[in-house]
Amino acid sequence: MTDALQQINGTPVFVCAADGEPLRGERDAVDLIGNASYQGAEWVAVPAGRFTDDFFRLRTRVAGEIAQKFVNYRLGLAVVGDISRHTAASTALRDFVYESNRGTQLWFVPDMDTLRDRLGPAPASSESVARR
Repeated sequence: MTDALQQINGTPVFVCAADGEPLRGERDAVDLIGNASYQGAEWVAVPAGRFTDDFFRLRTRVAGEIAQKFVNYRLGLAVVGDISRHTAASTALRDFVYESNRGTQLWFVPDMDTLRDRLGPAPASSESVARR
């Protein structure tokens, strides 16, 4: 699978492939943001496995730097996949994930179905509206 723009419940989401280059820091984030923005995305879904372990060690500040770049460019970032091994090892990360998931810019979700649910219901088509 390659990175591709998908419409998820009416929201353009740039979905990254699991086997892509790892996101190590700000420079990688800016490259990804540029590609996603060019495609017209409002959200970027990145498999958790694409992030290096430094992302999940908050003391390195990698997660904060990457998240801030997405905020600056007004793109949502969804980290998709199981991160339980990281949250089990760090109360600070567990708190960061909890607070992020309460917001509107950075979400940690276990799978794409959960992201789909978080993005809300699909908009009604004009055909179904006309039938009402």
